[in-house]
Amino acid sequence: MSRKVLVLNGPNLGRLGSREPDVYGATSYAGLVEQCGKVGAELGFDVEVRETNDEAELIRWLHEAADGRIPVVLNPGAFTHYSYAMRDAAAQRTAPLIEVHISNPHAREEFRHTSVVAAVSTGTIAGFGLTSYTLALQALAADPA
Repeated sequence: MSRKVLVLNGPNLGRLGSREPDVYGATSYAGLVEQCGKVGAELGFDVEVRETNDEAELIRWLHEAADGRIPVVLNPGAFTHYSYAMRDAAAQRTAPLIEVHISNPHAREEFRHTSVVAAVSTGTIAGFGLTSYTLALQALAADPA
């Protein structure tokens, strides 16, 4: 039986492939979903990938994960820098939660240097393109907590 993992994506990530390909790469969101599913299956996970532009929906998904003790790979998108509501939902985690970013926020505009969710995450992986998601799934597989 495989272990469920939620890969949650915040605003604008559904536009991968067309949104600033010089920053986020040319792979589409569908390609990300396929990659996460394939890597997850290889690691024994049942991966469900979701994306929303709605802060309230992302918070509901984090509550679902906490209630179900489900590990999370979270790319909060722009919510990273200011959503204390999302941070408070992430703080309720009952399983590992790994923050991921496709680009390296510290190599970008100064407002991107702050993550309100980092302090309540198990860890953060950033700057490796879509490989950041693969690394996060591998980290979950290495820590069976």
